[in-house]
Amino acid sequence: MDKEYGVNCSDISLEKIYNHLDGQTLDDVPSAVIDEAAQLCKANSISGCKASDVDVIYTMWSNLKKTDGMEPGQVAFFKEKEVRTVRVAKKLNDVINRLNKTKREEKDVDLRGAREKRDAREREDKKRLLKEQQAREKEEEKKRAEEAELRSYSNLMKSENMTSNKETSGYDSDDFM
Repeated sequence: MDKEYGVNCSDISLEKIYNHLDGQTLDDVPSAVIDEAAQLCKANSISGCKASDVDVIYTMWSNLKKTDGMEPGQVAFFKEKEVRTVRVAKKLNDVINRLNKTKREEKDVDLRGAREKRDAREREDKKRLLKEQQAREKEEEKKRAEEAELRSYSNLMKSENMTSNKETSGYDSDDFM
């Protein structure tokens, strides 16, 4: 259950940017967010900031492929069709400056622990929703069984509700004349 996507420049060494999606898909991410991340990638790249046109790629984190033989920072992709590209033609200093003003550097960030906690919360939420759904289905099944019992004739043909002519103390309805 992967909710992160990565942004980096194609064929140029640079920093990579990872964003977390809350209940969204890659199609739901506003183009302004993608463009701003692409601007940061271009600006923080040694050779990318000097180039005029840079292709910036982004894909879901689960599509990133990292093998032992790769150089540090180098990645490949499991599915090339899921990789999207944005072309950054010109460095926009106002966007870079605005984003750098909001930049926070956090030391000793436990990303793995944070992800595990988030995944555990999501699993608990799924379990809770599944239990609620099962309880609703059980209640609906109980209602259907009660309604079926009301519609059936099984209650009418019980022996304690039946009487016979022998129990009427000799009264015979044919002797009325």
